[in-house]
Amino acid sequence: MFIADGWKDYRVLDTGDGMKLESWAGVTLARPDPQVIWEKQRPELWKKAAASYARSHTGGGHWDFFRELPQRWTVSYGDLSFYVRPTGFKHTGLFPEQSANWDFMAEKIRRAGREGRVLNLFAYTGGATLVCAAAGASVTHVDAAKSMVAWAKENAALSGLSGRPIRYIVDDCMKFVLREQRRGRTYDGILMDPPSYGRGAGGQVWKVEEDLCGLVAEAAKLLSDHPLFFIINSYTTGLSAVVTENLLNACVTSRYGGHVEADNLVLPVEGQALWLPCGTTARWQP
Repeated sequence: MFIADGWKDYRVLDTGDGMKLESWAGVTLARPDPQVIWEKQRPELWKKAAASYARSHTGGGHWDFFRELPQRWTVSYGDLSFYVRPTGFKHTGLFPEQSANWDFMAEKIRRAGREGRVLNLFAYTGGATLVCAAAGASVTHVDAAKSMVAWAKENAALSGLSGRPIRYIVDDCMKFVLREQRRGRTYDGILMDPPSYGRGAGGQVWKVEEDLCGLVAEAAKLLSDHPLFFIINSYTTGLSAVVTENLLNACVTSRYGGHVEADNLVLPVEGQALWLPCGTTARWQP
């Protein structure tokens, strides 16, 4: 398991009955999690929730607010800070489990002793972008959603990183990768968080089972002669860590050697011998 246990501002308080109870810098939220099939261990804690997200039987869902919340607030990880807020899709703008990968990438960049170039695909609100930039890399941040890229810029300013070399791109990830090939650009580190399903900036349909293999193969062509890492995150149920491990071995290890580690990303549940599963990660390194 890849354990994300370095947080002070974020905690998983309890899990059970298809839900997780989280503290985000003191704001307690209850959100659905279909993998939580066991019973709640500390049901008395759930009364502390300031808001709870309820799924709709027809898709989507809504937030129920039990007390007034700020429009948004900040959560910190080390020296970095991020804006969070309840969004219409149950998310808050941050995936705390990814801190396990953040620590991994930051160490690789710092130990390299050079300003590496990192490509962050499906980059969302920029957690990984800021971590890599703070570690000394120049980062290209690509996402098809203009609103998420704007949020990422706000996070960079909040963390005092607006002056770092970060390139923000609103575009379809595959189209951008192919253009970078034609330009002859290379990267020392590549990471991607592909959704199960989505639409690009130009309305292109993305289906992970059909499109991920091609994207990994084309993105791997952008690696420099001395790459540091290639990471694939997956939140798609049924797409196991073995699948993404195989993709990296076929597209990256076959060319550069090195090795791939692939496993579940998990968060500890406070005071309990339980782990909250949060998708999978496959990491290639030389």
